[in-house]
Amino acid sequence: MGAPGRVLLWLQLLALTRAADKVWVPNTNFDDATNWSQNRTPCAGAAVEFPADKTVSVLVREGHSISDMLLPLDGEFVLASGAGFGAADAGSRPDCGTGARARFLDPDRFLWLDPLLWRPGDAASGLFSVDAERVPCLHDDVVFPSDASFRVGLGPGAGTVRVRSVQALGQTLEREEDLAAFLASRAGRLRFHGPGALSVDPEACTDPSGCVCGNAEAQPWICAALLQSLGGGCPQAACLEPLRPEGQCCDLCGAVVSLTHGPAFDLQRYRARLLHAFLSLPQYQGLQVAVSKVPRPPRLREASGAKADTEIQVVLVEAGPEIGSVGRLARALLADIAEHGEALGILSATARESGAPVWGGSAAGLNAPARAGLAGGLAAAGLLVLLALLAGALLLRREGRLRWRRRDEAAPARAGAPLGFHNPVFYAADSAEALPTPKSDQRSSSRSYFLNPLFDEAEAEA
Repeated sequence: MGAPGRVLLWLQLLALTRAADKVWVPNTNFDDATNWSQNRTPCAGAAVEFPADKTVSVLVREGHSISDMLLPLDGEFVLASGAGFGAADAGSRPDCGTGARARFLDPDRFLWLDPLLWRPGDAASGLFSVDAERVPCLHDDVVFPSDASFRVGLGPGAGTVRVRSVQALGQTLEREEDLAAFLASRAGRLRFHGPGALSVDPEACTDPSGCVCGNAEAQPWICAALLQSLGGGCPQAACLEPLRPEGQCCDLCGAVVSLTHGPAFDLQRYRARLLHAFLSLPQYQGLQVAVSKVPRPPRLREASGAKADTEIQVVLVEAGPEIGSVGRLARALLADIAEHGEALGILSATARESGAPVWGGSAAGLNAPARAGLAGGLAAAGLLVLLALLAGALLLRREGRLRWRRRDEAAPARAGAPLGFHNPVFYAADSAEALPTPKSDQRSSSRSYFLNPLFDEAEAEA
């Protein structure tokens, strides 16, 4: 490995071994067009309206000229340097449309448990998380950007949300009493609402093999929030026999490699190995991988006799149009584990793959055992048919109903009589034409035909 490769691997290891950060994405900024009913900030001279029954904190970055403004019953405006409001005549900008009132959208629409509203703080390219782990986990640090206003709904039904720390308004809250005091303050009430509770536990994950996310109980609400954003239901998976890994809300096309491990296994180093030794190769460009410790399903634990109640889940998906790369990578990982598993601390590994695309394309390498079994079954069936035909021919010959001679012993054919049965399976090119009668001086160009024992007995003896 060259010097640039070693530096890259060291940077990836450094990023992966830090405590995971989950950053809140949406905001309640005045200058963000997505917060307004017309999907644009209010024009000069526009009438502005905030929901009267909502509580909201709004950051204003720029200067705005408006004709009038309806304010909420409770809320605050945080003005950045140079920001403010001025008066302007209604409809002073004719290019601003019909002049309809600009309405600020419901600030309570953002839920903590929605996976679409979070992003990892420092994720390496090629890595992703299953849906339940996109929401902050038990040992994650939560970051609310200091350059944006926000409002977060806790709940419903999720009980207490626990994380390692919360960073908001320039404060890092790691103690339960500090967080409780913040949530009880006016600033906290403006930013957090709902029936759920938020708690911090500063204990970090010290197990080198990783820690379970801890969102299993909240996953039904996580999936409900995600599906609401997706229109109420899971999209149809574009493959046969799709997979649903632990922590995922909807089926996906790809592969899942499950690992059982010993005390020498290091989750972060194995992630870095996948990135550097596999995903960096040209044949695996465009693939994404999610690696985490998950609860082992009881049915699998009972079937395998394993005592461990957790396993390492490696989820492989294809982000591009290439088909089959996921299957090749899954088998490459199994081969790598077979060779280096002891050094990596991996005791065993199994892989599952989704099927071919539903649009009928080829999925090279996917479900190879199933297709091999189908091909073997067809070959066996063909062999049985051939043996049955041979047995029938021998039986007919023994009874005197079928005779065959060598070519040099054959009796001369009657004029115009056919030489045999014209079978279109063996002579498809001329199946629609009359069978030609060979002449005595054209024997070198004559064709041989399949002798069918089922045609007229008199012709067979001719």
